Amino acid sequence: MITTVRRTLVMQLDTETTGRFPVLAHLSYHLEDPFAVTMAFSHDGRVLARWRLDRQMVADGMERPVGEGDVRIRPQAMGMWRELRLEFFGRPHCDGGRQHAVVLAWAPAVLSFLDETHQVVAPGHEEVCLDGFLAEVIAGG
Repeated sequence: MITTVRRTLVMQLDTETTGRFPVLAHLSYHLEDPFAVTMAFSHDGRVLARWRLDRQMVADGMERPVGEGDVRIRPQAMGMWRELRLEFFGRPHCDGGRQHAVVLAWAPAVLSFLDETHQVVAPGHEEVCLDGFLAEVIAGG
């Protein structure tokens, strides 16, 4: 039985100053955390950021804009090229602004990854061990 799905994709970090440049996105999904997808972004061997995202939110973002807080996802088309636009908002700056990153992914590659995760746990069939979750919350707080 497959319990983990991993995929490395080349995505584009879109910056105001330099435009787009490639970053590696290491996507992972684990049976033990069935609601989440982890994306770790790296460049030149350094991890730039790691985000845990709601798997359904990523799937919904393939079709329509989703998210209001730290993560916003929406489809974007460039001619026949279908992209997934992921916006991440980080820590506030002392001037009141926030760190902000825009990453663009080739939508069919992300969809293929999601399809593989659905083979591990079908949407709507996710389960969480409540005792383990509560122990983790109590230990962390």
